[in-house]
Amino acid sequence: MNSYRPGWTLRRRVSLLLTVVVVLLLGLAAAEAALAAKTRQNMDAVLVKTGPLRVQGQELLNALLDQETAVRGYAVSADRADLAPYDSGLQQERDTVSKMKALIGDYPDIQRALAVVEQQAADWRSAVAQPVITTTERDGTAAGQALITDQARQQFEQIRASTGVLQAEILDERQRTAAKVYQSSNILVVLLIVAAVVVAVAGSVLLLSVDRMVIKPLTGLAEQVREVAEGDYQHRIAGSGPPEFQQLAGDVDAMRQKIARELAEVREARESIEWVNSQLQKQAEELTRSNRDLEQFAYVASHDLQEPLRKVASFCQLLQRRYAGQLDERADQYIAFAVDGAQRMQRLINDLLAFSRIGRLTTGFTEVDLDKVMGDVAGQTEAARQYADAELTWDEMPVIRGEEPLLTNLLANLVSNSIKFRRPDVTPKVHVSARLVDDEWEITCQDNGIGIEPEFADKIFVIFQRLHAKDAYPGTGIGLAIVKKIVEYHGGRVWVDTDTDEGTAIRFTLPALPEDVEAARAAAEAEAVTDEEPAGDDPTALVDTDADGEPETSAPTVGRQPDGPTGADTPEAAPEHGTTGGMKETVR
Repeated sequence: MNSYRPGWTLRRRVSLLLTVVVVLLLGLAAAEAALAAKTRQNMDAVLVKTGPLRVQGQELLNALLDQETAVRGYAVSADRADLAPYDSGLQQERDTVSKMKALIGDYPDIQRALAVVEQQAADWRSAVAQPVITTTERDGTAAGQALITDQARQQFEQIRASTGVLQAEILDERQRTAAKVYQSSNILVVLLIVAAVVVAVAGSVLLLSVDRMVIKPLTGLAEQVREVAEGDYQHRIAGSGPPEFQQLAGDVDAMRQKIARELAEVREARESIEWVNSQLQKQAEELTRSNRDLEQFAYVASHDLQEPLRKVASFCQLLQRRYAGQLDERADQYIAFAVDGAQRMQRLINDLLAFSRIGRLTTGFTEVDLDKVMGDVAGQTEAARQYADAELTWDEMPVIRGEEPLLTNLLANLVSNSIKFRRPDVTPKVHVSARLVDDEWEITCQDNGIGIEPEFADKIFVIFQRLHAKDAYPGTGIGLAIVKKIVEYHGGRVWVDTDTDEGTAIRFTLPALPEDVEAARAAAEAEAVTDEEPAGDDPTALVDTDADGEPETSAPTVGRQPDGPTGADTPEAAPEHGTTGGMKETVR
């Protein structure tokens, strides 16, 4: 377990920095929001209140001037039409004062100035305007004009001066509010600059922190890892920076230690393998020498041993023919023993030579038609079949790659064995069939002979292994060993099917040609599609079927048989002719 120095983790440091920045930015945002709200309020005061108030103050002065002008004109003309401006001015004054009062609730100075103007206007009307109008209506224009004195004019000038004071108060308030707007705008700009500075400082601190706490520790760790990758597996990897990187460095160092241990084990294993290879090379050299000795033995057996053996056999046969019946019975028996022994020795040597030549003397693989091979096998075994009254049949056989002489020898050995190990009083029947299993042809030689017990299924392929006395069934005990060697030389395997009800079934496999595999797959897919379609809707549903009830297609039926022994594999159920050109040869 690695131990690390205590300290703040990278996550904690980054979280603290981000928290400080967020708090500062939120504070600045809150201040800016409040300042913006205040600025908006001041802008509303400038645009919605003080601005209209200035206009309304001027309108109020105009309404008062209309009233004063109308009174002076009526005093001169005594025409009621001249009082129309007075009435409209009075109404306009009232409306304007009402509007101004709705806007000056927050401005007490303006309220006082407006109250002064309103009171002075009311005093002027009661002291000057109304008396002039009444006097002019009653006593005429001269009497009315007499009331318009300098004192009356001064009283109206006071109203005009008070209106000017009102306008000055409105203007001062507008300027003060505009100054507040300007000030708050400047503060808002400052706050924005501060926020930008905070972001810039936070970014700089973050970049420096990343460089110091992330990039430099990772760069150092990467350099140490490269040193290890270049072959220095004993270099200890040390970490720096936050605890996470120290832990990462510890884990990488633990991996380095494990790799170093495994490499040491690999070196030891490689040394062991090199030693084993050297031993194998010695054994290969010894095997080569042994093969040369075997070849020499085969040469001796085929030349040096054959000659004296043929001489012994020939002279024993001459003795047997010339002196048969002339000597006593025991002498004839001795001569027969000698002839039989010489002949068996000759057969044994020939079989050994054939066994040793398999795979050593080769003509190369070619495409071999097993149908033609079965025809040759039938010709080679014709004499034995005539003698045993045996029947040989086979289905359509495939084309494979191999050596035709060896494959002929293979099938001839199997057929001969089936004929040889027959049951008394039972007509021997031998049937050879083939089916495609995955990418191999599985070929079966089935007979109705004496069969093989399951416990002896593996022994029969061992050279010189015999399950019966040579008097009961003649032979050298090497035929099935030759069969196994030929099958394995072609890349297959051979075994005895112990599940047969009668006789013996010897099965072996041979690699199939790629085109046969593809054709079988295509046929299987087509058959699957056909099985999924309703039979009542398909006019082609009525097709021929083979012995197993499987539908026949354009692909070879030998490749579409189910697993296990079937009726087509047994001599009793062998068809009289193949479904796709199968052959049958019967000798009675």
